[in-house]
Amino acid sequence: MPTADPTYNALTAHLVIGDWATPTLSPGTTAETGIQQHSLQSAQVACDDEGRMLALVGEVFALGAEAIQPLDADTLLDRYRNSAENPFTALHGRWALLVFDPGKQQILFATDRLGRLPLYYAECEGMLHVSTRLPNVMEARQPTALDRQSLYDYVYFHMIPSPGCVYYDIRKVRGGHCGTVTVNGVAVSRYWCPVFNERPARSRPAMKNLLCNTLKASVRRAAHDGEERKIGAFLSGGLDSSTVAGMLSEVQESGCDAYAIGFDAEGYDEMAFARITAQHFGIRLHEYYVTPDDVVAALPHIAAAFDEPFGNSSALPAYFCARLAASDGVSVLLAGDGGDELFAGNERYAHQKLFEHYTRIPRWVRTGMIERLAGLLGQGNRLGSKAASFLKQANTPLPDRLQYYSFLEQNAPDRVFHPDFLAAVNTQQPIALLKATYTTPERASTLNRMLFLDWQITLADNDLRKVDKACELAGIEVRYPMLDDTLVSLSMEIPSRWKLPGRSLRHFYKQTLSGWLPDATIAKSKHGFGLPFGVWMKTHAPLRDMAYDKVLKLRERSIFQSSFLEEAVARHHGGHAAYYGELVWLLAVLEIWLETHEVAA
Repeated sequence: MPTADPTYNALTAHLVIGDWATPTLSPGTTAETGIQQHSLQSAQVACDDEGRMLALVGEVFALGAEAIQPLDADTLLDRYRNSAENPFTALHGRWALLVFDPGKQQILFATDRLGRLPLYYAECEGMLHVSTRLPNVMEARQPTALDRQSLYDYVYFHMIPSPGCVYYDIRKVRGGHCGTVTVNGVAVSRYWCPVFNERPARSRPAMKNLLCNTLKASVRRAAHDGEERKIGAFLSGGLDSSTVAGMLSEVQESGCDAYAIGFDAEGYDEMAFARITAQHFGIRLHEYYVTPDDVVAALPHIAAAFDEPFGNSSALPAYFCARLAASDGVSVLLAGDGGDELFAGNERYAHQKLFEHYTRIPRWVRTGMIERLAGLLGQGNRLGSKAASFLKQANTPLPDRLQYYSFLEQNAPDRVFHPDFLAAVNTQQPIALLKATYTTPERASTLNRMLFLDWQITLADNDLRKVDKACELAGIEVRYPMLDDTLVSLSMEIPSRWKLPGRSLRHFYKQTLSGWLPDATIAKSKHGFGLPFGVWMKTHAPLRDMAYDKVLKLRERSIFQSSFLEEAVARHHGGHAAYYGELVWLLAVLEIWLETHEVAA
C-alpha cells in the first residue's frame, strides 16, 4: 500500500459492498448522485445532506440494559456523525460496513468483532476497492499474480489466514479491525479486543442460570425470521450441535428438523450420537451417508468454488449436510460452530497444562535430572522418542508450541518447496502472526489467549468460511447462534478455572447443561464432521487415482520440489493412511484450485 505520494492527492475510491457498487467517489461527488445511478442490493445505504454515505451488510445490534436493539444504516450514520469516538467499538452482530466522509476526507471500512463476514480490500493508483466478496475486488483490481507467501501459509495452516490473500496486493480485514483511508493511503488497525475476567461478579449457580438463558435467547434470535421459511440445524451429535438443535426444538412451535452426515468407516461415524440427541429432544433427524464416490464427484466442484485455496476436508461433509437440508425445503440452517472456542472444548487447551506443570518444576531438577535422564534413554526406542518430544514441546513457548505437529514444523521447508518459490517467502511469518494474535489480549490467562487465537484464526478464517461456502453451494443461509455476541460476552466473564479445571474440557458448560443434554452427549469426546479421505483412498481406486493425479500435476508448477510430491504419494500408499491422506488432500485441493483460478505464481 503506498503512503504519501504526489499522485495520491485526492480521496478517490471505487467502493464495493456485497453485490453492489457505487461509482468512483471524490470530495466533489455526492453520495446521492452515485446511489441514483446504481441498483443497490444486499445492503442498507444511508446518506446525509453533507455527502456522507454509510453502507451496511449484515445485521448490527446494540446491547442495551434490557433488550438487544437492531440498528439500521440511518441510525449508524447518525451515531457516526455525532460521535468523536471510533464508530465500530460498540457494534455487535455479524456485519461489514463502510463510511464515506468527504468532509473529513476519509473512508472507513470494517468487519465485525469475530470476522463473521469476510471483507477484502485493495488499493491501486489512488483507487480503493472494498468488498465482502473477493471476486468483486478482483474484477476491479484485476490481480496478475498469486501471492507466494499466502500459498506457503496455505500449506502451513491448510487455509490462508487474514490479513493475507491468495492474490498479490489484495488483503483481508481481520475480525475486530477497521481500515482508514486518507490522502496518505490505507491504514488498518484493531478497534476491538476482548477483556477477560477471572473474578466473576456472579455466583456459580447464577452464572449457570444466565448461560442457559443466554443460549436459548441466542438460538431464538437466530431462528427468528420475518419470512415464512423453514429453519433447521446441523447435528453431529456433539455438544454444540446438540445444544443448538435441542434449543431449536424448544423455541420453534413446529419442533426441529436436523441433518446429520455419516461415514461407513471405522472411527469416523458419529451418527449414533446424532440419533441419541434426536431421540432425546424429539427431533426429526434426516441422515445421509457420504461415500467415496460422492467425494470423487464433488471434490473438484467444491475445491474450485472457494475464493482461495481451502484445505479443510470437512468442507465436503458440511456441503452434503447442507444439500440434504436444502432438498428437504430448509432455507436456513443453524450451525454449532464456536462453542469449543468460547468454553474450552479443544484437546490442545488441556494438553498445554501438562507442559505448564512441567515448567513449574525447579529448573535445576528439569535440566540436571529429568532432561539428562531423557538424554540417556536416547531416541532409538519408543519411550526415549516420546520423552524427547515432550521435552522439546515443554521448552517451546506458546503459541509456537501449538504448531509442534504442523507439517512445516516437522519438515524442513527447503525439502518441500522449490528454491525459487521459497526465496520469496518468509518462513517465520505464520508463527509471527500467531504470536501477534496470542499476545493481543491484555492481562489474559494462557487459556484465554489460546481461545482468542482460535477466534481470530480457527473460526474466522477456517470453520466459518467452510460452513459459509458449503451452505452457499447448497443454496441456503447459515447462522451461528453459538457466536451470538451476548454469548461471547458471557464467556469472557467465566473464569479460566471454571472453564477448564485440570484437564476437564468444557467443564462449566457441561455442568450447566447436565440433565438437559443426554448423558452420552456430555460424556462423548469431540469429533465433528471429519472425512475419512486417507482411509478411503487406500481401498477406492477412483478416489486414489484422482487425488494422486492432482498431486503429481503440481510438479509442472514451480511451487514444490518434485521429490516431495512423489514422496507424499508414496508415503500415503505405503504408510499411515490418515496422516498422509491429509497431506495428499491438501495438495490435491491446491492443484484443483490452481487449475480453475489460473494466475501466475
